[in-house]
Amino acid sequence: MKRWALALLVLATVIFIIARLLEGRYPWLGIVRATAEASMIGGLADWFAVTALFKHPLGIPIPHTAIIPNRKDRVGLTLGAFVQKNFLHKDVIVAKLHTLNAAERMARWMVEPENSRRIARQLAKSLSAAANVLRDDDVEQVITKAVVGRVQKTQVAPMLGRALSLLTAGNRHQGLLDDAIRLLAKAITENQDLIRERVEKESPWWVPGAIDDKIAARIVSALERTAQAVHQDANHPLRARFDNAIDEFIVKLQASPEVILKAEQIKEDLLHADAVRQFSASLWSDAKASIARHAEDPDGFNPETIQRGLTAFGNAILSDALLMEKVDAWLIEAVVAVTERYQDEVGELIASTVRRWDPKATSYRIELAIGRDLQFIRINGTLVGGLAGMVLYLVQRVM
Repeated sequence: MKRWALALLVLATVIFIIARLLEGRYPWLGIVRATAEASMIGGLADWFAVTALFKHPLGIPIPHTAIIPNRKDRVGLTLGAFVQKNFLHKDVIVAKLHTLNAAERMARWMVEPENSRRIARQLAKSLSAAANVLRDDDVEQVITKAVVGRVQKTQVAPMLGRALSLLTAGNRHQGLLDDAIRLLAKAITENQDLIRERVEKESPWWVPGAIDDKIAARIVSALERTAQAVHQDANHPLRARFDNAIDEFIVKLQASPEVILKAEQIKEDLLHADAVRQFSASLWSDAKASIARHAEDPDGFNPETIQRGLTAFGNAILSDALLMEKVDAWLIEAVVAVTERYQDEVGELIASTVRRWDPKATSYRIELAIGRDLQFIRINGTLVGGLAGMVLYLVQRVM
C-alpha cells in the first residue's frame, strides 16, 4: 500500500511536469496541470501527516513529529485508562453478563457426567498439589489455633449446664441413676472380700476377726438394701437429694463465677496439653494422605459423591427459574467484585507494558495494526487534492 500511494504521488508529479512544459503550446492542459499540482500538494501533505505520527519525515527532527515514539508512555496511560473505563466498567460488564445466561450454561455443563467427573479429578489433583506445597507445621499450627481459638471463645461451664438441663428434662437422669445403682450393687457383690479386708485394716487390733466379719457383712447388707430400695422406690429420698444436687450444680455452672472460672482453668489446661497438638497433627496427616491417594490414582478415584452433588445442583438450577436467577446474580456479583478490585491493576498493567516497549518497535506495531488505512489516507489525499485543484481552476476560469 505504501508503494501504491507513492506511485500515485509520482504519477501526479510526472503529469504536472509534462502539463507544465506543454501548457504554453496547448492551453487546455492548464486544467490538467492544476489538477496534478493539487494532487501533489495533497499527497505530500498527507504523507507528511502520516509519517509524522510514527517518525521524523526524511529524518529531520521537525517539532511535533514522531508523535507515537515520543508520546509512547502517554499513549500507554491513555490506552490503559480507556480500557479500564470503557471495557471494565461495572455497567458494561453487568450488561454483557446478563446476555450470557451464565447460570444456565454452567448448569448444563455440570450435569454432563464427564464434566462432573473431570471436576472431581481436577479438584483432587489441585488439593494434592496444594497439600504438598504447604508445610505440615504451618498447617498443624493453623488447625490448632482454629480449634483452640474456637474453644477459648466459648465458656464451658454454661454450655455444660445447658447440656445437663436437656439431660434432666423429663427425669431422664433418673434412668442414669438406676444404671449407677445397678453398677454399684454389682460392685459391692463382687468386692465383698475387699470390703472385709478394709474393715479389718481400719478396726483396732484387739477386735476379734469374727466381729470384723459381722461388721463387713452388715455394711454390704446395708448397701445392698439401700440400693435395692432406691431402685424400687421412685419417690425415695435419695432420688430427691440427687435431683436437688443436679439442679444446684446446673445453676452453679450457669451463674456461679467461681465454678465458671474453675471450669475455664481446667479447659485451658486441657487445651495446652500435648493431646490437642497430636489431634491437630493427626487431622492434617490423615487428610493429606487421603488427598494424595486420590491424586496418585485418578482412575481409581470414585467421584460419584461429587458427581451426584454437581448433577443435582445443575438440575436444580435448570428446573427452578428463581434459583437460576439467584445464581446468575451471584455470578455477576462475583465477577463485578473481582473486576472492580483489579481494574486499576489492569490499567496499570497496560501502561507499564507499553512503557517497557522500545519506541521504534511500538511505532512499527501500531503502524502495522492500523495497516492499509494509513496509506489510503495518502491515496485519498492525492485524489481529493487533485479534485479540489480542478474545481478551483474551473472557478478561476469562469470568474
